[in-house]
Amino acid sequence: MKTKKVESLWSHLHWLGVLAEAGSFTAAAGRLGVSKAAMSHRIGELEQATGVPLVRRTTRSVRLTEAGQHLVDSTRGNFAEIERSFASAKDLAAAPRGLLRVTVPVALGRQQIVPVLPDFLRLHPGIRIELELSDHLSSLAKEGFDLAVRHVQSVPDTHVAWKLCDTRSLLVATRGYLRRRGAPLRPADLATHDCLHYLRGSATPTWTVAPRAGAGERVTVKIAGSFAANNSEALREAALAGLGIALLPDFSAQADIARGRLQVVLPDWRVTGAFGEHLFAIRPYATHVPRTVHALVAFLREKLQDGFFK
Repeated sequence: MKTKKVESLWSHLHWLGVLAEAGSFTAAAGRLGVSKAAMSHRIGELEQATGVPLVRRTTRSVRLTEAGQHLVDSTRGNFAEIERSFASAKDLAAAPRGLLRVTVPVALGRQQIVPVLPDFLRLHPGIRIELELSDHLSSLAKEGFDLAVRHVQSVPDTHVAWKLCDTRSLLVATRGYLRRRGAPLRPADLATHDCLHYLRGSATPTWTVAPRAGAGERVTVKIAGSFAANNSEALREAALAGLGIALLPDFSAQADIARGRLQVVLPDWRVTGAFGEHLFAIRPYATHVPRTVHALVAFLREKLQDGFFK
């Protein structure tokens, strides 16, 4: 049999890799959609070209020789890259479709993300979404999520991140509470008020504020109050009930401020270090990002680009 040129053997190498994974000619032929005879013939041609045996055949299975295993190991990465490139090209040629698993913090999801998802699904009828509302910081790769929306300061270098918008933390209370207790005029006044804070452990709670104009030093105040929670919706409800001054992310306070149900306290000061200052869409780093992910990120950017509170 005439020896084939190397460039004509690429498919043979791929078939050898499939044979190594499948463990038998029958299983490998089934994966490739060819006959067992065609499979055996291709491997025979490859052995003829290399001049050494590549597989050891038994009645039930095949095992690669040292030379065969070396060929598979040295070409596996290249074929995987070809598969990724082909998937990427195929992805670009079609409308976004398929399942998209997303995780979002509870309050942000309920108040800002869930209300706009029907418009996204109508825009992309080929996409299905599984949404997990959780404040637990999941391992995206381990738990199988395609995308997470996170309210954070920064994103690990091991992840791809798209900034959706800026956010800020606000001190708010009802007008009734402020009439009853008096509105704080400076940060130190917070120490004499009922402060509703996010539960972050057993340490004495503090709020750190800085002048919004940027000039002046930060001030840290020890606070106390009758209620703390690890959810901004719960803190908002407590503030609406007149229990005190709550520290909330702007997306939780936005609607009630607009309706006049809550009032911003110490508007010339900004709270630092309490919540993230940016909203990101993130996913573990990968060379290929599915079109479904790109589509949702672009949609959320458009919906959220103006932020939540001006």
